[in-house]
Amino acid sequence: ISVKNGWKMDCWLNGFIIKMEKRKGVKNYGGRMEKSGLIMSSNKEENLDCLVIEFAKIHMIQLLKNRNLFLGFIIMLVFIGCTSNKTKQTLPFINQPDFTPEWIQADDTAYKNMHTIPAFSFYNQDGKIVTEKTVEGKIYVANFIFTRCASICPVMTSNMMILQQKFKDDEAVIFLSHSVTPDLDDVSVLKKYANLKGIISGKWHLLTGNQADIYRIAKKEYFAGDTIGFYQTNDAFLHTENFILVDKKRRIRGVYNGTLAIEMDRLIIDIETLKEEE
Repeated sequence: ISVKNGWKMDCWLNGFIIKMEKRKGVKNYGGRMEKSGLIMSSNKEENLDCLVIEFAKIHMIQLLKNRNLFLGFIIMLVFIGCTSNKTKQTLPFINQPDFTPEWIQADDTAYKNMHTIPAFSFYNQDGKIVTEKTVEGKIYVANFIFTRCASICPVMTSNMMILQQKFKDDEAVIFLSHSVTPDLDDVSVLKKYANLKGIISGKWHLLTGNQADIYRIAKKEYFAGDTIGFYQTNDAFLHTENFILVDKKRRIRGVYNGTLAIEMDRLIIDIETLKEEE
């Protein structure tokens, strides 16, 4: 896929609408899959090929899950064709709360200043302390829930269970679910919840601790506020559907809608991609 200055592209794919355009005087390049609500954007024109590839990958997964094998195969060919000129498929880095993806190479001056999840310390469902040392050298998926939630949290937990099942024997991948009501979700409550849901100790950590610390790391570091692109105040209640993919060096590499099962397929593919990184 070749993108040129002044471009505008509208693609209709089996009812999904992908719109990407360059607005005059504004360095903003983005796309939206309108029926699924998935949004990705970039402020760098050289990243547009990668954005289109990500949309093609998402749509290919949807078509194959719906057993539309013909269209799925066509999109797969597009995906393969788009990536054939790249020596190695990589994931972007997320350094800003608006989730702008940035494909930054190791020799780029910005590489050393990548946003990184800082040190933390919480208790898991077994009463053990979980820190940044726990995730050292591991790929992990983080999200934010509370056990009394009756809306999106049960769906997110079911979808995280898909990931646990996929990677249950893979020591390189773990999961962190932070309680946003830690005063109510103490260790004993989290343990009961873990037993009820079939959560594997050591693989999937349900975390509790100081609420201010949880909210601070959620909003300031994981960019997990309810409003995309803005930091929330620390005391505003946190209720987000985001799953955040973090690499072995605690850098954010993807954000996914945790209420959509199709997003788990894309997340699994992206985890496998991260596993190939050094």
